[in-house]
Amino acid sequence: METGNEYLCALCEQIALNALENDSILSLGLDSTGPGLFDAFFASLSMIIVSEIGDETFIIAALMAMRHPKSIVLSGALSALVIMTVLSTGLGRIVPNLISRKHTNSAATVLYAFFGLRLLYIAWRSSDSKSSQKKEMEESFILTFLAEWGDRSQIATIALATHKNALGVAVGATIGHTICTSLAVVGGSMLASRISQRSVATVGGLLFLGFSVSSYFYPPL
Repeated sequence: METGNEYLCALCEQIALNALENDSILSLGLDSTGPGLFDAFFASLSMIIVSEIGDETFIIAALMAMRHPKSIVLSGALSALVIMTVLSTGLGRIVPNLISRKHTNSAATVLYAFFGLRLLYIAWRSSDSKSSQKKEMEESFILTFLAEWGDRSQIATIALATHKNALGVAVGATIGHTICTSLAVVGGSMLASRISQRSVATVGGLLFLGFSVSSYFYPPL
């Protein structure tokens, strides 16, 4: 698993570096003295798709879609990702330093443990307890936002926005996140229709506890 993640991270970084070294390839004459809108768009789009498929936020969206309506999960996750993208491209390197990755990692560790235990409790009770749509969307938003803060794709987005057209980077990243998150939500929903809700809750609870343990013992640098 670590080898696969390292490979994806290296590939993501290479895409960003290649994009930065070839500012004029896709500029299409929009800006003859600097990176163009379409150049930034395609560089950002490809970088997000490569880095987000199978990433932690991808898995979180799939897990939540197994128990909650697809539209609610998608709305919450995309809201968090769009806000993160705007922060990354609009304010550059300043915003991620306002709240340290250490603090967001600690918060994520606690939340992962809480949601994991909550899902295991639901599985043990074997009940399909319903929560409000607002609460479901809040869960999706918070978990996605904390998982995305300071990760590889956010750093790469900041790097691209520093050297390329910020609008192109923002639009490309947003569309990339939409594609990846939609795939995760649809996949999670389809899988949930084939297995029992108790199994879904058990697997989801164990995975969230796994995220919590990993986040605690292997914090980001």
